[in-house]
Parts: sequence; structure tokens; C-alpha cells
Amino acid sequence: MGAEKKKLGVIVNPVAGLGGRVGLKGSDGTEIQQKALALGAVPQALKRTTQALEQVKGIDGLEIVTYPGEMGEDAARASEFEPKVIGSIEPGGTTAEDTRQAAREMLRLGVDLLLFAGGDGTARDVYNAVGAKLPALGIPAGVKIHSAVYATNPVSAGELTALYLKGRVDRLREAEVMDIDEEAVRQGTVSAKLYGYLKIPFRTSLVQNLKMSSPGEEASLASIAYDVVEKMEDGWLYIIGPGTTTRAITDELGLEKTLIGVDVVLNRELLAVDVNEVQLLNLLNERRAKIIVTLIGGQGCVFGRGNQQISPNVIKKVGRENIIVVSAPEKLYALGQRSLWVDTGDRDVDRMLSGYVRVVTGYNQRAVRKVSC
Repeated sequence: MGAEKKKLGVIVNPVAGLGGRVGLKGSDGTEIQQKALALGAVPQALKRTTQALEQVKGIDGLEIVTYPGEMGEDAARASEFEPKVIGSIEPGGTTAEDTRQAAREMLRLGVDLLLFAGGDGTARDVYNAVGAKLPALGIPAGVKIHSAVYATNPVSAGELTALYLKGRVDRLREAEVMDIDEEAVRQGTVSAKLYGYLKIPFRTSLVQNLKMSSPGEEASLASIAYDVVEKMEDGWLYIIGPGTTTRAITDELGLEKTLIGVDVVLNRELLAVDVNEVQLLNLLNERRAKIIVTLIGGQGCVFGRGNQQISPNVIKKVGRENIIVVSAPEKLYALGQRSLWVDTGDRDVDRMLSGYVRVVTGYNQRAVRKVSC
């Protein structure tokens, strides 16, 4: 592979992740996208694709094949490539069918790897278009990313792409494409479904695992909740991230948790429910705060998957020292020796969060785990 000129296909879902920081749980559908923009959402997919493409600039003779404008051309040119632009789109009105058509065209043109930016819905579109006929890899840019076809962050996506195109990684793994019903999610029900498999270049440290729960973890949640609640201090805001582990804490308080949203507790009472980034920043202008988050089972991600409301700006205001990570010991055990990790969208904040962290695993029980970015 190494001496041959390589052809990299690039597809960007420009609306991926729009709903994250504004608390909409996703970005599927025109109505949700318009609502997200009205709430001040800022598209992140172009920036994250550019971060990935920066890692492949050193490959001699690399040809980028992409779709026009916001579907890839803009990111390629921002990374100083002169891409081969194919197809046509309606600027500002791209659809899932555009993604599918772009993937089919890149299969026909024989790209060596298809690099796409989006979330679970984008992965589904790529799978529906090309299946396992074309090696592919995702740049994480969505809100909900259950699928195992994504790198841990944009830089990792670029690094793995470069390794594959240079012939230094030749292993392809069948990775799951999963997605959930966003409308059901907004009603508090999380149900993921397997749609198929994409073949991706694989290196353990660069690719995220499939999101999953760990058997037996439910039995540990009550003791975690009792520990956290016992140590809560009056006058402090407690920003409580999504998940069943954190819900056990509000259960202990006798409060109702937004399962996949972010809630705020003050003096053991709900102050705000299902908040977005702007609301959190406004609350932080008035009081000191702590953040309580759990990690994603099977993946180990602490920030950047499903809790984007707790944005880099929120994290900087709260401070690393005021972050409480909670996890059932079964969930940590299932990760083996893999580090926890973060992908907030701000590399400086990711580096600030890196290092070692104490994880609350039960009443007066702690585990120390490394966090990487």
C-alpha cells in the first residue's frame, strides 16, 4: 500500500451534533435542526473534520474526493487540500440521501478509505449505501454515538486514517452500526438497535468501543448514590449528567431525573431540569458548582458523548477539582486496562482533564483510573 498514490473519500454531515450543547438530544430531522439553530447552536462538524484532515497532510500525492461545500469541500480546503469535488447539493439543505449518494459515488470511484463525520444516523446512511464493500471510519461529530465505527476523537480519526493509508495498519474489523429512536429518547426511553456492520481500520487506542451496559451494575448504584448525597454541601450547585448511574443519585434525594438530560440540584432540591449550555453558564455566574458524571459503559468516555451540554466553557468555570466521576465497579472492570477518555471538542480542555481521577464506585469506595484524550 505504502508507495501507491492514495484516494481518500470525505463526507461531512454538516448538521451533526447541532442539538448537543443546546440540550436537544440529537439533530435528526429538519425541525430539530432549525430549533437547535434558533437556540444558538454552532455547527461543529467542519471544525472536527479539519482536525482529522490535518493528520493526513503529510501523505505524498494523497487525493481527497469529496462532496461540495459543507459536505466536505470546505473542510478539505481549510486543511489546504485541493480536493476532487463530485456530486451536487443544496447549500444549507443537505439530506441523508446526499450522504448515501456521496458514499455510493465514492465506492464507484474506488477510494481507499471513506472518512465520514457525523453521529449514529450518518453511520447508518453510510452503511445503507456501501455496507461492507468499502473500508470506512467515522469522525465523531454527533450527539449520540453508540456505534463502534468511530474514532475516539477527530485527531485519532486522522491518525488512524494516516496509518491505514501508509500501510502501517492493515487490520480491518467489522464494527457495529447502532442507532436509537431520538423521539423515544426525548421521552426518556433509550433503545439502541443494531443495523449492520462497517469494516473499519482498527487500533485499540484510537477507536471507541460499542456502548453497552455491564451486567450486575444495578446492585452498586444505591451505595454510590448514598456516598455522593451524604457529601453534598449546601450552597453548591450540583450539575448532574445523564445516565442511570447518576439517576440513582436523584432517586436517593427523592427527585425525578431527566434520564438523558442534565439537571441541576441546589440544597438537595431540583433547581433546573434538562438544561442546555447557556442555562448552565448563566447559573454558574451566581454560585460555585460541582459536576457529577458517569462514564459510558463499554467505551469509557466521560465527556463528549451525550453530555455536550456540559461544554468546555462549563467545565472551565467549574474546574477540574470539582468534577465527581461515578461508576459501578462492574463497568470499570469491563473496560479492562483501557483508559477513560474525553472528547469535549476543545483540545486544551481535554488535556486539562487528562491524568488520573478518583472514581466513586460505592460507599466510601474509590478507584483510580487514568483519563486520556
